[in-house]
Amino acid sequence: MAEQRYCVDYARRGMAGCKKCKEKITKGLPRIGKIIPNPFSDGGGEMKEWYHIRCVFEKLERSRPNTKRIEALSDLEGNEVLEDSEKELILQLIKDLAEKIAASPAHRKAMQSRLEKSSLLNATVPSASAPRKFSGFSASKPGPGSSPPAPSSTSPLTSTKGDPTHKDSSFREFRKLCALIAEQASYNSKTQIVHDFIRKGTGGDGFRGDVYLTMKMLLPGVVKSVYNVSDKQLVKLFSRVFNCNHDDMVTDLEKASKNCPRAAKSHLSLQEVDIALTQLSQLTKEEEQQQALHDIASRCTSNDLKCIVRLIKHDLRMNAGAKHILDGLDINAYEAFKASRDLRDVVDRVLSNWKVSQETTGASSSLTVSATLMIPVQPMLAEACKSVEYAMKKCPNGMYSEIKYDGERVQVHKKANEFQYYSRSLKPVLPHKVAHFKDYIPQAFPGGDSLILDAEVLLIDCKTSQPLPFGSLGIHKKTAFRDANVCLFVFDCIYFNGQNLMDRPIKERRKFLHENMIEIPNHVLFSEMQHVTKAADLAEMITRVIREGLEGLVLKDVMSVYEPGKRHWLKVKKDYLHSGAMADTADLVVLGAYYGHGSKGGIMSVFLMGCYDPALDVWCTVSKCGIGLDDATLARLQNDLDMIKISKDPKKIPGWLKINKNYYPDFISLDPKVLCLVASFLMLWDKTFLQGITRL
Repeated sequence: MAEQRYCVDYARRGMAGCKKCKEKITKGLPRIGKIIPNPFSDGGGEMKEWYHIRCVFEKLERSRPNTKRIEALSDLEGNEVLEDSEKELILQLIKDLAEKIAASPAHRKAMQSRLEKSSLLNATVPSASAPRKFSGFSASKPGPGSSPPAPSSTSPLTSTKGDPTHKDSSFREFRKLCALIAEQASYNSKTQIVHDFIRKGTGGDGFRGDVYLTMKMLLPGVVKSVYNVSDKQLVKLFSRVFNCNHDDMVTDLEKASKNCPRAAKSHLSLQEVDIALTQLSQLTKEEEQQQALHDIASRCTSNDLKCIVRLIKHDLRMNAGAKHILDGLDINAYEAFKASRDLRDVVDRVLSNWKVSQETTGASSSLTVSATLMIPVQPMLAEACKSVEYAMKKCPNGMYSEIKYDGERVQVHKKANEFQYYSRSLKPVLPHKVAHFKDYIPQAFPGGDSLILDAEVLLIDCKTSQPLPFGSLGIHKKTAFRDANVCLFVFDCIYFNGQNLMDRPIKERRKFLHENMIEIPNHVLFSEMQHVTKAADLAEMITRVIREGLEGLVLKDVMSVYEPGKRHWLKVKKDYLHSGAMADTADLVVLGAYYGHGSKGGIMSVFLMGCYDPALDVWCTVSKCGIGLDDATLARLQNDLDMIKISKDPKKIPGWLKINKNYYPDFISLDPKVLCLVASFLMLWDKTFLQGITRL
């Protein structure tokens, strides 16, 4: 069963009511959402039940002992947007709740029962000299007269490959580890389970398996392999492997097959599963994939096969992310992984530190966070800033106020004459956008043999030196601008000639950048920046940006270091200010809708908007809108909108609608009457929408 999740944000429209007190949550007030399955979705979607902050804690006081409660601020998804005072209030309520729950006899009795069921309590207490066993695994318990297990001659701290025949390497013990992690509601408990397993193993006397392989298998959604099979293909292949009807298999996936008998007991090792999955990732033909699945399925128990399918789908259903798993390896492992994205390097460095601390009494070495050339670093991000006062509070040392360019963020890696370019999502950038930079970056950095830059790519007008609109970087749209170049606006340098610069404040990084970079007009430029220490100066710069139609500003405390993946910068856009009152708006009618993806799968979540053309007596499309609606509003719209499903069938497009074939919707309005106010930071011309008005 999936763990209960909670989120927090600010009420956007003041329409949602608190599920406890039944009163509306005033617009702009913080609220806590309980994330629950969406009853309107057939695709496993989610929605939220909203509460006032105090109301949700009052409700949790009277909840059942086994109910997942809010135990830390990190349990609330989106907590980074909260003000400090609101965070302090929530932390105090968490503390008060924990004290009240701990004082409850019923809660203590229930927790004792749960621990006993999970085998997390040992029947015997080991002596002080004996190594503590990793609870929950099948290590035999010492008898009354037995002596503590002798240390192994092979130190687990120096083990890199591990022993494939040892119990620590068995796939069965890996499944047990996953089950224990999934059972725990507390993220700290999940981390502790991983830590105990990696340090103590199944026998309590040290881990004898492959540390890297174990961590890799625990993170299938992070260290991904591509298996070239969709959900439908997987069911199709397994129906052939088990020689059963495809439709029957879809109906009931729990029954065993006599055509491919399952193993009575699991004998697979983690190494064997990894080899099988690696082979599967290299296959593209259905016949070969079917044979590979048949080979592994014939050696699996039903639980083995279930776990392997989850590995193929990149989700072990443990409700534990990379941070919770890697923190079990080392307290700094997650930060190091975000910087380098090289799991093997992180594991090797952790093992090396373990070896040093074991061989030298009192010696310890912390894991350094540094970038690795040619491996993308998670970019540092920015949170929304809604006022000048908030910016001055968050940046007490003064700030750099940089122009936020409406282009595409890119991370540049240079190693001698080799170049790599990564997008914000850490994927390679399309070559036509960056190919020519290899000629200009060596000129801009004459002394830079190896470097990593954080930058923005956009099209710039060579005559005016002004950036061109967002979307003009497209391979076809770019050709419409003859007097334009693709330009790299550099705003940070995090690695230079073997030096890791991430732990230096941006004040020093920016100075280092100016000392080592030469601008190449219209090709490689510094991002425009101003040092701000006064609120009046920041307000003036915001006014200028809005007046000139630029996207916004990015604000950075001058003493801030580069923290991969953290939202510790600030971004200012006009639609953030004054509760969105400065955003561009348009009154449009809902003409159709599209199915959403992910958590919004199976429901209408993206809407086709348009307006009426009296000259042609037809409705014309203007834009698609799918951002800004909360789950409660989406759930209400499923019933409020009068739609008919057409599944993008061109024969079912009504005569009153003028639409490009690329935008045929899943649903069409029976009678377009629902008028919506659509707000946007910027409205741009897009000829693919036949009214030719805007793209929001």
